Amino acid sequence: MRAGQWWGRAIGHAGSERDTLLLTGKSTLAASLAWVVSFYALNAQSPAFAPFSAVMIMYVTVYQSVAQSLRYVGAVAAGVAVQAALGFLAGPDLLTFVLVAVIALSIGRSRVLGVQGPQVATAAFFAFSTYSSATDNLTRITQLGQIVLLVLIGCAIGTAVNVTIAPPLRYRSAEHSVRILARALRDLTADMHPALRDGAPEEGTIVRWRERAAQPDDLISQARAGLNSAKESIHYNPRRLLKRHRGHVSFQGYETVLNALERTLHQLASLTRSLDQWRQEENDYHYRDFLSRYAAFLEAISEIAEALSTLDEKNLTDQAKKLAELTCDAQARRREVTGEAESQKLPLADPARPYGVLVVEATRLMEEVQHTSDTLEDWVRA
Repeated sequence: MRAGQWWGRAIGHAGSERDTLLLTGKSTLAASLAWVVSFYALNAQSPAFAPFSAVMIMYVTVYQSVAQSLRYVGAVAAGVAVQAALGFLAGPDLLTFVLVAVIALSIGRSRVLGVQGPQVATAAFFAFSTYSSATDNLTRITQLGQIVLLVLIGCAIGTAVNVTIAPPLRYRSAEHSVRILARALRDLTADMHPALRDGAPEEGTIVRWRERAAQPDDLISQARAGLNSAKESIHYNPRRLLKRHRGHVSFQGYETVLNALERTLHQLASLTRSLDQWRQEENDYHYRDFLSRYAAFLEAISEIAEALSTLDEKNLTDQAKKLAELTCDAQARRREVTGEAESQKLPLADPARPYGVLVVEATRLMEEVQHTSDTLEDWVRA
């Protein structure tokens, strides 16, 4: 049942399931082609190096395939070189193996090689085995060189397959990144505004809001990862040259919106902290109308977050227009907050009460939302 649903999602629409299916298919093709070349064309002694390399460098984005290919080839070449140098100097004995292991593992810790660092030692150990089984120096040199050649062939075939067969342009990842943070903003403000409309929130409610608002780091990291994947997908990708993609080779607009949403979430966290100053027994001032106005303002912010949570490049023009209208409404609600505070003569300058801080937080929150709306409008016009 679950397998059928997985295949249905993979075939039916774009998503992680389809990405997995596509990557598996491309890896299979690349490995098969590499095996044909290494086993049938070259009659190599260790033909598995080629298909293994082809699969090793098959990443979701073309950029990662190219970058990891270079690192992987460098790691293998370094491992083989270490074995060749020590093998010809000291011979294939136990002490030589120990020295090879120490040097290869040390080289593998280099930041330049990144995640491919462990392949230095792996290549060196395979090279040592190959070197030890050879009967003369010419055979040893030939077989060690063949290891590097097979790795080059595998990486070349893997990269070529990834470049030519449906290389992904992950615009949806950028949209998804914005949606992640927009939904977090929507969910919290949607929880806050009904409670504020009912009056002063209880201490437990404020604590819950503060806890939710203070934990956006994981969501922000997830959103950043999605945006970085989208930006990375255009490098070395031939699909960006197609006519329908020529106007969309930059993610500056998404990144600016993402930055603004991140600041908005932090601003909302600051707003929830200011509610801790609320006095449950406030008899000196009439604050119910003020809270009602503030609830209306947060409801307007929630509607803006809802619009951002459905961001779609295909409908960006209409969405930017709608967002501008919602932003104007939120600005009006924000002015009503300030006007109500002044008409009720609330102590905005009293640091012991939350009124002044809440007015300031509303202004700052509105500035970030306005900036987000302006960014989208400018992006659409450009």
